[in-house]
Amino acid sequence: METNLCVAGFGGQGVMTLGKFLASATCDSTDKNVTFFPSYGAEQRGGTANCFVVISDDMVGAPLGNVMDDLIVMNGPSLNKFIGTLKPGGNLFINSSIVSDQIDRDDVTLIKAPVTEMALEMGNAKVLNVIMLGVYVGYTEVVPPEVVWNTIEHKLGKKPKLLPLNKEAFEKGLEIGRSQRSNTP
Repeated sequence: METNLCVAGFGGQGVMTLGKFLASATCDSTDKNVTFFPSYGAEQRGGTANCFVVISDDMVGAPLGNVMDDLIVMNGPSLNKFIGTLKPGGNLFINSSIVSDQIDRDDVTLIKAPVTEMALEMGNAKVLNVIMLGVYVGYTEVVPPEVVWNTIEHKLGKKPKLLPLNKEAFEKGLEIGRSQRSNTP
């Protein structure tokens, strides 16, 4: 099994952190091989950012970025830039709070989650990436949720007051992902 994931959005949306959490969790707690490849735009906050994560039972070479099994897009420009890389039968995860573009592909599975709106309702826009990570893990089951949470908890260990909010965010995302998975034929 090999899963190729691209996560894309604006700088400041936690795109790299989402990818790092998933890659670290997989690398530290499973016997799978992982590659994480970040790509930053010329700007920082507000500019483009994307990363590639490859999870495989076999050795992983450099991620090519031209054929993705899964695509997470946090904004419209990222959807337009990367939709062509998503293979037929792939999973498209969309931050539906921001991305309102029409999806012209009927050969992919669409998973929508209003993660920006949810994060704002929770009182901290910075958890939108953790919500989306929960959606992804809940839907794909590519890595056990407890493994991913343990990594988040470890990475945020120096800021323990952030843990309850992030735990809630991750759990809300898991609920959405699991719910949409159970509704997929």
